[in-house]
Amino acid sequence: MGSGELEPGQLLPPMRELAADLGVNPNTVAAAYRTLRERGVIETSGRRGSRVRPRPASTARDSIRVDVPPGVRDLSQGNPDPALLPPLHDAFAAAVRCNAERPVLYGQDPLDPEFARLARAAFDADGVPGGPLAVTSGSLDAIERVLAAHLKPGDAVAVEDPGWSSLLDLVPALGLTAVPVGLDDKGPLPGDVERALRGGARALVITDRAQNPTGAAVSVARAQELRGVLMMFPGVLLIEDDHGHAIVDLPVRPLGGVTDHWVFVRSVAKGYGPDLRLAMMTGDAVTVDRVVGRQRLGPGWVSRLVQRAVVELWEAGAVDVRAVSREYGRRRDALIRALEERGVEAHGRSGLNVWVPVADETGVVARLLHAGWAVAPGARFRMAAPPGVRLTVAAMTPADVGPLADAVAAAAGPPSGGRRHG
Repeated sequence: MGSGELEPGQLLPPMRELAADLGVNPNTVAAAYRTLRERGVIETSGRRGSRVRPRPASTARDSIRVDVPPGVRDLSQGNPDPALLPPLHDAFAAAVRCNAERPVLYGQDPLDPEFARLARAAFDADGVPGGPLAVTSGSLDAIERVLAAHLKPGDAVAVEDPGWSSLLDLVPALGLTAVPVGLDDKGPLPGDVERALRGGARALVITDRAQNPTGAAVSVARAQELRGVLMMFPGVLLIEDDHGHAIVDLPVRPLGGVTDHWVFVRSVAKGYGPDLRLAMMTGDAVTVDRVVGRQRLGPGWVSRLVQRAVVELWEAGAVDVRAVSREYGRRRDALIRALEERGVEAHGRSGLNVWVPVADETGVVARLLHAGWAVAPGARFRMAAPPGVRLTVAAMTPADVGPLADAVAAAAGPPSGGRRHG
């Protein structure tokens, strides 16, 4: 592959066949394929075999999408409903007036004092352990900076599978090895987490609620189990992603503080607007100090004008969290009920998405597109997890539920069975 002899998308020989040709043990070939897959060089699709990835690991998995022709309803994007996002003009106008009175110049604190106060109060109210604060340009920016602060190329990172496509691309792009951890509706499976950490994973990334793509949310009991596992590995770096803040009414169950190094990241993207590009982060002093120090050598800081605009949104109560959460929940639950009535397994405990396990992912996506619905192929979100498709409910109306459920049932065929995603 490095020499260019294998073309992007080219099918690789079966492992036993290649082992026979090379005169080596099949386990040797299996290990090589696994390493190439973890580093984003090849991709595997069950009985369909392994192929050279059509794009490098630094290419976002979001490029694995279907072209949506005119007239087709697009449920593949993962975006919030613009109608449920607050208007931003008043907040930015107030921020501009504040900046006119007290301009932000070089050398000042990167944190707006009022932003820091409100962010810390929100963390405290949710039981997030105390720690210094930092602001980053979104959740993924925070996760990248934290991983870079502690790990070196070749280190292993335990990630949810299926999981956030951007994270699954980021890990190999940093030269790290992704280790899949299965999950169910209540969060990552403790047994899988323990196996990954015993196997040498130096970091664990968990989504507390509104997990993408399955909608999982860590329950009270699951949080206790996960803390028990983490207590056995105090040297592991724990990263918690709470991107579902302001769109989920399920309480967050923080795990931070169990390990020596940890961070809790909370984005404003889903509730207030993706283009704000802002996330707040807290964690242990060493980790936050490393992130802030490295940030100063790059972008310097996240615009305090944006921070101040978010403060204005918070103080004005621009988002009715209960109402927004209830509306997304209504759409999500209606689709899940309709699918279950038609014998189709579906998952979506929280957030914007519904995950439907299927036997033939490519075929289901194609048949749904033909029926007028564009959904996200599960290949964007999977490593070792079984196939599935993701449907974003944000743009769905009550009139869509029945026709969409009928189309999914017809496209998916008989129920796949089982409740475990990973």
